[in-house]
Amino acid sequence: MRTIRIYVPEPIAIGADFTLPAQAGEHVARVLRKVAGDPLVLFNGDGHDYAATILSVGKREVIVRIDSSARIDNESPLRLTLAQGIARGEKMDLIVQKATELGVARIVPLHTERSEVKLDAARAEKRLAHWRAVAESACEQSGRAVVPEIVPALPLEAWLRDLPADDGALRLALLPEGDVQARALRFPSSGGVLVVGPEGGLGERDIGALHAAAFHGLRLGPRILRTETAGLAALAALQALHGDV
Repeated sequence: MRTIRIYVPEPIAIGADFTLPAQAGEHVARVLRKVAGDPLVLFNGDGHDYAATILSVGKREVIVRIDSSARIDNESPLRLTLAQGIARGEKMDLIVQKATELGVARIVPLHTERSEVKLDAARAEKRLAHWRAVAESACEQSGRAVVPEIVPALPLEAWLRDLPADDGALRLALLPEGDVQARALRFPSSGGVLVVGPEGGLGERDIGALHAAAFHGLRLGPRILRTETAGLAALAALQALHGDV
């Protein structure tokens, strides 16, 4: 029987009664049709799963009892940041979802030279909340107990200016003309950062800025991949070769 895992962004205490947030409670009651006595697993991003039992299901709230906790040790030893040129519509949702499943630690949405998606302040805030919800749902499905950080969208050059010079992370940009192969890489303990362009790829100004910031061109193979494929293929290869091995 599939374990039902629910993300709740709040502190959880063993032995306490806990009222699920409204959206999570509605999902449990109306979508999953759970009743009193049914088990659930809650997590809040602290690296633990919390076994719980439903005490009551009402019209406006679902109350559970927190029975126990267990440390979940399925995070990749390779800490990767995906800096993704914002893709259109559901493509970006797919990237966030699958990158989360593949164990990425952090996602940075980027406005690049060839970006087709333009977000004003209000839309940017809504999209950020939506992407975070996509990542939370992907954690529920994939068994992760740590939700990857997703930061507000930034212009590529502004993000590069703010990168810490002393973090030691290996800097990579996925480029068709790149001269570095995934199997030849050696990651430091601080992991790596991978930049992927949007539809149309990275422009010449983007590439120049990345080279100036000490990014290496990573090449996966002889074929040109779509933006919704490229980063995910690279993450899977890097995890298989250097992370989840």
